[in-house]
Amino acid sequence: MSELNFCDLNYLYGKPLAQADFKQQAEDFIVDEVLGFELSGEGEHVCLQVVKKGENTQFIVKKLAEFAQTSPKNVSYAGLKDRHGVCSQWFSVPVPIKKDIDFSKLNSESLFVLTQKRHSRKLKTGCHKGNKFTIRLRNVTDPLDVLCRINAVRSGVPNYFGPQRFGHGGHNLDMAKRMFAGERIRDRKLRGLIISAARSFVFNQIVDLRVTAHGLAKTLPQEVFMLSGSNAFFKEDINTQTIDRLASGDICLSAPLIGMGDKGLTDLELIWLEDYKEWREGLIELGLKTERRTLKLIPKGLTVTQENETDLVLEFELNKGCFATSVLRELANCTDTSLRKNIEKDEQ
Repeated sequence: MSELNFCDLNYLYGKPLAQADFKQQAEDFIVDEVLGFELSGEGEHVCLQVVKKGENTQFIVKKLAEFAQTSPKNVSYAGLKDRHGVCSQWFSVPVPIKKDIDFSKLNSESLFVLTQKRHSRKLKTGCHKGNKFTIRLRNVTDPLDVLCRINAVRSGVPNYFGPQRFGHGGHNLDMAKRMFAGERIRDRKLRGLIISAARSFVFNQIVDLRVTAHGLAKTLPQEVFMLSGSNAFFKEDINTQTIDRLASGDICLSAPLIGMGDKGLTDLELIWLEDYKEWREGLIELGLKTERRTLKLIPKGLTVTQENETDLVLEFELNKGCFATSVLRELANCTDTSLRKNIEKDEQ
């Protein structure tokens, strides 16, 4: 889909000079899911911290379900994780209290059970706190330019949704257009992914326009603020109180996830949305409520290590729902070599 070129979205600090290879090996992309709460140790759900390598989340779901002799529908997880990497994530499986299952018997080269502990309820998607990343960039053509950008990126980047949200080649957005035109999507999970992709696409465009016109540091005469650590938001003209609250981190700037009504939109956003009328009308017709998402993404604890002339290792933590690719794109023009390998396989 031509509308969906992640590289065409505006850069906050200008387009990077460096080229780099990303995900050349599974170990180049390490993700550790941070649950953020203690498991109770008792109950009818077994929570599993699983490290997977070269497998997608649904593959692990099927494996766990088969081993526990239950339906994959009964296996839940905190968040989806990339296939091409070494990723730890949390799953929960319903297991009667009087029944013991040793899930470590599933251990293999691509699946390893780190932790197994009972809990009083199943894990719901989005229940985790965030993710820690260790990412190796290989064949970096201009390491000095990357190093010069680190401090700027530490202060925040546009909180774009990454390309993986939209499916291979923007397939999910093509499906959204067909759904808006009247095609029925019976698969509930697929339908949810398509709707999410459509909202994410419009969000990216609004953030892109804002970056172009105003950057992310400047406040506008009218803003919709989000309470930090919450989904609650409110619209208000800028004043000394909101300026102070922004400075203290109590509230943050935001951009819209489109739904019904104009309550959660500024006058400027309504003007910008005129170019995406078809998308907005399609989402409104689905009965979605307008929500907001923070405008800026701040990577926590961002560090960089140069291990040889052309390799850089980055470490940072992001809140749930945020994309590492949105951080990387402000540092270097990264080529996902795992995608290249997939294309070469398809052509063979």
